[in-house]
Amino acid sequence: MYEKILLAADGSEHSLRSADHAIALAEREQAGHIDIIYIVDGDKSKSDVLRYGDKDVIQSKRKEKLEPIEIKLKEKNISYEIHLKHGEPGPTIVKFANDGEYDCVVLGSRGLNQLQTMVLGSVSHKVAKRVHCPVMIVK
Repeated sequence: MYEKILLAADGSEHSLRSADHAIALAEREQAGHIDIIYIVDGDKSKSDVLRYGDKDVIQSKRKEKLEPIEIKLKEKNISYEIHLKHGEPGPTIVKFANDGEYDCVVLGSRGLNQLQTMVLGSVSHKVAKRVHCPVMIVK
């Protein structure tokens, strides 16, 4: 039923818990593959450039945030692919999920960008309203 699973992750505690649920879902459904989407918004991109300067270092630092998830996936022998995208998190996840025709999207109820949650509304809420498949929001 859920063969194509998309996990939205940013390295936050909520996204790490979301990974556990995505893995359990993949195992139960025998999906065997999870796509991970990591969104870099404009503010994060600017701060990364100012902090690190070097493009390769920036990419490495972004991937480091997902290492705990990669370790879990490797332990369970679940194949995965990481997709780094730039843009506003909610609409970017929605577009990627709908274009990819996923069977389920798994994401945390909160991420690293607390300002966006307080001011603009929750990314998870935007995704749940606009994605054309079931959405699992993990607290």
